[in-house]
Amino acid sequence: MRTYTNEPKGGHAASEHHISKISTSVYPSGALNMLSQAEVARLSDATSEIGTTLRRCALAVLNSGLQGDDAEQLLADYHDFSINIHQVNRGMRIDLENAPAGAFVDGKMIKGIRELLSSVIRDIIYFHTEVQPNPYFDLSTSDGITSAVFDILRNAHALDAQREPQLVVCWGGHSISRNEYEYTKEVGYQLGLRGLDICTGCGPGAMKGPMKGATIGHSKQRTLPGQYVGLSEPGIIAAESPNPIVNQLVIMPDIEKRLEAFIRLGHGVVVFPGGAGTAEEILYILGVLLNPKNQSMPFPLVFTGPESAKAYFEQIDHFIGLTLGPEAQALYTIIVDDAPAVARAMAGGIEQVKQWRIDSNDAFYYNWLLSIDHEFQSPFDPTHEAMSSVTISSELPVHQLAANLRRVFSGIVAGNVKPSGVVAVREQGPFEIHGESRIMDALDSLLGAFVRDHRMKLPGGAAYEPCYRVIN
Repeated sequence: MRTYTNEPKGGHAASEHHISKISTSVYPSGALNMLSQAEVARLSDATSEIGTTLRRCALAVLNSGLQGDDAEQLLADYHDFSINIHQVNRGMRIDLENAPAGAFVDGKMIKGIRELLSSVIRDIIYFHTEVQPNPYFDLSTSDGITSAVFDILRNAHALDAQREPQLVVCWGGHSISRNEYEYTKEVGYQLGLRGLDICTGCGPGAMKGPMKGATIGHSKQRTLPGQYVGLSEPGIIAAESPNPIVNQLVIMPDIEKRLEAFIRLGHGVVVFPGGAGTAEEILYILGVLLNPKNQSMPFPLVFTGPESAKAYFEQIDHFIGLTLGPEAQALYTIIVDDAPAVARAMAGGIEQVKQWRIDSNDAFYYNWLLSIDHEFQSPFDPTHEAMSSVTISSELPVHQLAANLRRVFSGIVAGNVKPSGVVAVREQGPFEIHGESRIMDALDSLLGAFVRDHRMKLPGGAAYEPCYRVIN
């Protein structure tokens, strides 16, 4: 094992920016223990799509628990990082060169991080060798995508037929105020006291707080270990490195499959304050629930935050009313500064979900009967051309409008934090968003409020310069 510190030469800023790195070998932990020769060869090809994806996701996991949400800076700081997989007598060995030293204690990799690293390898190799090339998974069809999401989750052991319905999905921003973060912990604590488990996007902020709170609630009720599921995808994981509480990490291939996994795996959703990414998630779930086929299906959905977040949810509620109408507003409950009330609402709603699943003979562990239109499943690549071509009009069916608005916010997230999106905006200028004047005014007002309230942050704390331009 080799350890060294890289200290860039230069001015005052450079002298404060030192990076400790470790080169060593580790063995996988958890469900992953062996790969075929062909799988090892594909993972070891750093120039291939799978090799590039593995390197980026592995680096993000090794950065778990450390401060920072600048994906570009992380990749630059560890430009010499490499990961190689080798077959050995009893399975496989992972060789790491120039890995973040924060993943180690006294030269040994932290056990939780070793488990997360193993999960990354497992999910990436499974999708690229067993799902993507398999004609059984027709990823151009809605049923094919739903089956692929199921198989990825099953392969990751995230589905448990023996568990009662008790998994609460928590969404919210990765960079929130301390007051809002403390509130997410309180809600998680109240959920844990009621025996409910937590699923989040796996990162910091509103993704970590509920898990942290729930561990105390579970401990008091002697129900440890709880289930703390983290769902990520290669495009976002570097900006939202997994928090250390996650004990089941699943890397979905793209944001759309990640969103579908949330609502097929979870039994209810709590939304905390956030920014563009949280708005994307809200529009996704509302668009799905607005499908007439899902009308009779119970799905508890609560928006909540401390008193200081009241204006945030008023802005969100106003935007939803203007764009999707009162039918969409009726799908959620807003609870301000009352964590026990949130937990009671979730517990009661999930009891309804359980009874509905029993009556309809649907699985407790995967919501097969939830109907998701292909517009919500088809991967959206937020190029400048694609963003300017998204149709935003009140003449669209309401679910289609929700799907297109979701794409707009997905593009803004990419332009803010995803390396490919950040580079595209830097080279070609802001994304242009076109649409009906009334909706564009509402969108511009909502995004402006995000900026004023510092909910649209650039990594590293730089002053925010919009990656978008709203055009009537």
